[in-house]
Amino acid sequence: MDRIAGQKRTGTFLYPQVEPFDQRFLDVGDGHRIYVEQCGHPSGQPVIVLHGGPGGGCSPAMRRYFDPSTYRVILFDQRGCGRSRPHASVEANTTWHLVADIERIRNELGIENWIVFGGSWGATLALIYAQTHPERARHLVLRGVFLMTEGELAWFYGGGAGAFYPDRWQDFARHIPASEQGDMIAAYHSRLFCEDMATEIRFARAWTGWENALASVDHDGVAGEAPGDYARAFARLENHYFLNRGFLEVDGQILRDLHRLKDVPATIVQGRYDMICPPVSAWMLAQHWKRSELRMIPAAGHALSEPGISTELIRVMDGLRA
Repeated sequence: MDRIAGQKRTGTFLYPQVEPFDQRFLDVGDGHRIYVEQCGHPSGQPVIVLHGGPGGGCSPAMRRYFDPSTYRVILFDQRGCGRSRPHASVEANTTWHLVADIERIRNELGIENWIVFGGSWGATLALIYAQTHPERARHLVLRGVFLMTEGELAWFYGGGAGAFYPDRWQDFARHIPASEQGDMIAAYHSRLFCEDMATEIRFARAWTGWENALASVDHDGVAGEAPGDYARAFARLENHYFLNRGFLEVDGQILRDLHRLKDVPATIVQGRYDMICPPVSAWMLAQHWKRSELRMIPAAGHALSEPGISTELIRVMDGLRA
């Protein structure tokens, strides 16, 4: 879950845009090639940036949260999205493939350990990666926490968030017959994977539009239409992961395995009025993680572009400079 397109930057300090000093495609097996870039200081403190979705892809704006004179910033497009290929593919595309890809990138770049920076689904992936490889995570910086639980999915796709945006929920639900609306993820799945491109794009735009409409606290709830290729990859990957409940063993697995992060510090930045990933998940995470600090941002929603969230993330990263 995440929103990249249409971010606002007015009134928020961000570091100047920098160009990558390294761009490559990495063959990770299973027919997948992922796009990887590095920017900032080649010998700086390494930080890996995990984008949202799944399926959102990384963007140049994500480079601007890090002092380029201090940080060596690594961004990549996860399997099936952005510049990675094959596009919109869900074959050999699970949470555990992505965890392995992150480790492959680390080894390829000769990095011992790094700061792991992720928002929304990127926060989910950051937590699972760090629980799998705690010795590789120097510090976690998480935004808009999503724990991949049944409760969170029920909130967003079962009508909870729709109680606050009934008009947008009606727009999302009207594409599905009433007899199938008891499981919107499954109903959309059959349309997003119907092998008719026009139908897939139409339903992908509806899926993406529902999420985009709720991303920002100052948004009026009317989402612009996403480009077809972007929407299709975003919706198919996100739906695939949510249908499979993140490919986790049990509901609540991230909190269950939090003991693996007992020696890993974290900073959590959460919008108080996040409609996509409600703050209770960030609060529960902080309650059970002694080495974490929760920074709740008033009058902020979910998007990375929220001024208060952007400002706080930069403050966090400036404070972690070696």
